Amino acid sequence: MKEGESWMKKTAESCMLVATLIATVVFAAAFTVPGSVKQDTGAPNLIRNASFTIFAISDTISLVSSSCSILTFLSILTSRYAEDDFLWSLPLKLLLGLFTLFISIVAMMAVFCTTLFIVFKEGTIVPAVMAVAFAPFPLIMFIIQQNRLILVVVQLISLSNSLFHKTQKGKQLKKQKQL
Repeated sequence: MKEGESWMKKTAESCMLVATLIATVVFAAAFTVPGSVKQDTGAPNLIRNASFTIFAISDTISLVSSSCSILTFLSILTSRYAEDDFLWSLPLKLLLGLFTLFISIVAMMAVFCTTLFIVFKEGTIVPAVMAVAFAPFPLIMFIIQQNRLILVVVQLISLSNSLFHKTQKGKQLKKQKQL
């Protein structure tokens, strides 16, 4: 249990750091609006532009999902690490944290790509197209690198589930025999 606790805390700390960096970047992006703002009202100049709408929605999704990821990993760090927590609570929190972190990365890449489309809309569109072409690579790398971790956690959940049900059935049989 001590080794599991140490591993879980290190994993949660690392993932929480990444989620915090993403939240910081997309929060800053929300206030440095591409296409600038109108001096008199402060409204974005490109508010009716489809690319700007995609930018705003993607930025919001990235900020919300990275914040959820931070809170999920924080709940792992502040867990009591009892035996029961290792059966369901901690593995499910880890999966939820990794899933929301992945969503935040996807949305962050969408923010980046739409910003390039906004910036380069008047000139050459080649940089924006290149960004869209290469944007999936960090996502693919995340999936490949975290694939084993996700599989191990899912296997542990199913294993603990089967062990827990066998233990519960055994306890129920003992109680029935005693009656």
